Amino acid sequence: MIKMFTTQLTGLFKRMYDKQEFEIEDGARLLAQAAIGQGSIYIKGYREMEAVTAEALFGAEPLPSAKRYESSTELTEADRVLIVTRYSTDEEAVTFAKELSAEGVPFVAVSGLVEGEESLLDLADIHLDTKVIKGMLPGDEIGERVSFPSSMAALYLYFALGFVIREMLEEYEE
Repeated sequence: MIKMFTTQLTGLFKRMYDKQEFEIEDGARLLAQAAIGQGSIYIKGYREMEAVTAEALFGAEPLPSAKRYESSTELTEADRVLIVTRYSTDEEAVTFAKELSAEGVPFVAVSGLVEGEESLLDLADIHLDTKVIKGMLPGDEIGERVSFPSSMAALYLYFALGFVIREMLEEYEE
């Protein structure tokens, strides 16, 4: 089971990069604007996606200019936001995204793309798809799927964004 899971994860990471290379760069560019300017990159993770917030703030290589978004946060035009949630149709995240859109605050969303409903895809300046909307492995029951590594996929995209943001900041400082 572990070998099959590892194979599936490797394929997932490769698909995310191959299909979203340009979107990752665009998302990093949007977020880097805050780090280059006088703004902050606010991160709002929902449920298990708080893993991304924790990594950005407390990991071995914290993301420059990153802060946790709190309901009391007052955003400026120089700020950018990264929303991270399991599904693109997450009601709380969509409500928050609508607020950001109404205020004109640029943001990047990371989530598993669920089509056919009100979605972060329609609201975000850049949407990155974790490509995890169901379990990756067959379960014991017929038709059952298990192993739902949404936070691992989101962390992969976070690290990809972080690499590009740091490269941009280094170029800007030269």
